[in-house]
Amino acid sequence: MIGEDAVLLRAGLVRVLEEAGEEVVAAVGDAPALVDAVTRLSPDVAIVDIRMPPDMTDDGLRAAIELRTRRPDSAVLVFSQYVEQAYASELLATGSVGLGYLLKERVADVGQFVEAVRRVAAGGTALDPEVVVQLVARSNRRDPLARLSPREREVLSLMAEGRSNQTIARLLVVSNGAVEKHVSNIFTKLDLPPNEPDDRRVLAVLRWLGA
Repeated sequence: MIGEDAVLLRAGLVRVLEEAGEEVVAAVGDAPALVDAVTRLSPDVAIVDIRMPPDMTDDGLRAAIELRTRRPDSAVLVFSQYVEQAYASELLATGSVGLGYLLKERVADVGQFVEAVRRVAAGGTALDPEVVVQLVARSNRRDPLARLSPREREVLSLMAEGRSNQTIARLLVVSNGAVEKHVSNIFTKLDLPPNEPDDRRVLAVLRWLGA
């Protein structure tokens, strides 16, 4: 199963895997379609890009976390151009069985890539050393906002300016629903539960200003 929004790269992955003797049951270009296809087809492994529609931020990685949360035995190989540290840590926290994270620019051999796909499908792991280095470095920092994704930091920055969700959506060119989801994630990652006696929005902004 392949989740990749770039048409040529998606077609290339299909061809590489099929020429290696693997069956590609579906290849989709956005995160909701990825979640739907994996849920329906139960593939041995899902190869997932990070930046996918609808928001073109970290939708693919969030979809992978959702799949792993729903079904911990879902094998996922993240195949991306960069390390999204906050969500990568969250993904790795779902367990090490059937999990991989490779950087596109560092894969120099097709056979090595296919072997990594098969290893993850079989329940093993395939982590690029650079991913490990960045996550270890992140774990040593004490930034209270370190868990936020780049997009969530943007949203929180605009919240600190006093912008409404509707205005944030217009400025970032995303839907209101996407902003609401980001705000909810911010509250969760900053450990601001719904029963906080004070306004969570204000508390989140204070965390931002403090950092």
